Amino acid sequence: MLIISSASAAETIRVRLDWAPWGNQAPFHLAAKRGVFAANSLDVELVDGNGSVATVQIVGNGSEFDVGHASLAPMAIARAKGLPVKAIAGFIRQNDIGLLVPRDSGIARPADLKGKTLAFTAGSLEAPFLDRFLAAGGLTRSDVELIAVDAAAKGGTYMMGRADGVFSTVPFILPVVSEKRPSNVIRFADHGLAFPSFGLFATEKSIAAKGAALKTFSSIVAGMWTYILAGHEDEAVAAIMEARPQAKLNPAILRAQIETLKGYVSTPATKGQPMGMMAVADWTQALATLAAGGLIPQGQDAKAYFTDDLIDPVLVARVAAGGK
Repeated sequence: MLIISSASAAETIRVRLDWAPWGNQAPFHLAAKRGVFAANSLDVELVDGNGSVATVQIVGNGSEFDVGHASLAPMAIARAKGLPVKAIAGFIRQNDIGLLVPRDSGIARPADLKGKTLAFTAGSLEAPFLDRFLAAGGLTRSDVELIAVDAAAKGGTYMMGRADGVFSTVPFILPVVSEKRPSNVIRFADHGLAFPSFGLFATEKSIAAKGAALKTFSSIVAGMWTYILAGHEDEAVAAIMEARPQAKLNPAILRAQIETLKGYVSTPATKGQPMGMMAVADWTQALATLAAGGLIPQGQDAKAYFTDDLIDPVLVARVAAGGK
């Protein structure tokens, strides 16, 4: 006798992450460990990345991955250039780029940077906005010394005292350098440079073909972020460590990265909304900022760059409460 199971087969979702393992990837690994993906008929494969720009390009090409996790500003830039990608969930909804300065330096704002040596990475997302950041303090490039270093060398350059400040993604680098050089942050977002940071995106083709599965996946990740930030940070750290044992990760740094990310999760326009949801007002402002930096054309339609249709508030709430 042929017995046909009434249970639906699990749908495979291949995910390209933003970078090597760090605190920002906690909800993916914890959802996998707790069996939440499997309980919702998803077979999720998580593949580490080597930068948001690379993840956007690889996922945008459409041949290997169903969804990407990256900074959504590079995604927007790629879409403006013709890559058919769209944001489907926003988690770190404030610009998380900033300038790290030594805690004992007395530097608190851009105006205090006159005569200082500042490290940045050419080709990175901070680079097009350095002039506007300095202008917020009445300065120009001639008032500071800007040194271009490779992204992998930023932390070391700063920790060894070769720069008075370093521009970078704050939640990642701040916990890495703070033990050797305790630091404060001057945030881009506090000086008129607003655009979203980490979230999920997919090609329009993937959204059309796998919309239901992507909605389940996005909602689980959003719910797991909410669960983690409600006091389950250590459980999340343990899940990352277990998923990537070969990476020789420092649990204290992972925990500090998650704590730092908390300050970048919501915006006034998304306050009170479920994790994952985005706002037209935020995207309108973001596109204006990117256009002012010469990264996209002026006059873009915010609604073309994101959708909230792939977030299920009921599933988000269930996962956030510790359920499946």
